[in-house]
Amino acid sequence: FSGSRSLEVGPAARKAMASKQTAPIMNQGQGETSYANNSSIQQHRHLGAQEDSDRGLGLLHWSTNALALVSIAVKAIHAHCLQFQQPSPEVSVLLNDLPENDFNTVVKSLVTLRQSNDPVVVTGITPGSFYERLFTSESVHLVCSSNSLHWLSKAPEDLKRNLIPAYDIDEHSRRERLPIVLEAYAKQYRKDFTLFLELRAKELVSGGRMIISLLGRRSDIIVTKFPFLPEIVAQILCVMVSEGVIDKEKFDSFYGLMHEPSLEELREIIQEEGSFSIREMREHDPRVDINKTLSTPGIFAGFLGSLFEPVIVQHFGYVMDEFVRTVQRRYILEGSLQEERAKCPYAMLVVSLAKA
Repeated sequence: FSGSRSLEVGPAARKAMASKQTAPIMNQGQGETSYANNSSIQQHRHLGAQEDSDRGLGLLHWSTNALALVSIAVKAIHAHCLQFQQPSPEVSVLLNDLPENDFNTVVKSLVTLRQSNDPVVVTGITPGSFYERLFTSESVHLVCSSNSLHWLSKAPEDLKRNLIPAYDIDEHSRRERLPIVLEAYAKQYRKDFTLFLELRAKELVSGGRMIISLLGRRSDIIVTKFPFLPEIVAQILCVMVSEGVIDKEKFDSFYGLMHEPSLEELREIIQEEGSFSIREMREHDPRVDINKTLSTPGIFAGFLGSLFEPVIVQHFGYVMDEFVRTVQRRYILEGSLQEERAKCPYAMLVVSLAKA
């Protein structure tokens, strides 16, 4: 068993952009503003992963750290072997993330896993973007990509080339350009996800499995708006422009590298690329999780900061104190955060694939 990993220390999905803006590398370590300590929604979904592992190598929902996800998969393999009275195989676990990310916390967590003797588990780390080759041909049996494939490799070229802001401060201009913006993001996503499928197909053995979970769009939602979380971030940055904290020209060249696909969009790309057959697809509405975990403006500000701080700081310089204060001001009024959560349009998508 070898897996492609992109969890609490950041999505391994991004190459440097020509403008030097790269996708967010999640806040590192175990500090107050780290992603590991602000990923409450992900932690809530860990129970779903355990439930699915009881079905053998069924769908694995997202979880908050590499050790949790890998442990679930190893236990599922062990349980499967016991069920069919087979000896447990030796397991090789390969974790993947961007070289810039903090591997120290992950490496320390792997010590416990390596001490397991039944079955034998050997671990390793492969740094690099998962939009490039990571493993040797036909060497991987199972790939798990958790909470990462909604990130793009780079900003949509059509927008950058034509100097079209992703989120125009002027509301009229923003509405006029919205179809162009959404089409550009969908086009870039199709290119990126197709490449991801092609690369993993080369690395998987015949009949190998791939399980991916990612942030997406509910199937009942028609695409008429900018993606939910990037829009909230853009709105906060707009306020900071109006207050003179950040420069408008700088804001106009800021592109959030996130796309929220639907299950149908994923299905079309998978079938068109042709390397995999779809075993199962699920859609989970996370609004219950959000209501339980992002319950106060402070917690919500911490969540947004842990997710987007690296890319914001990279583009604007360190403005995170002002960003957090602006988020808290926006949602300090009673009921405003509850209203935001209630209209949340996104879903967690989980897809189980087999190499064709």
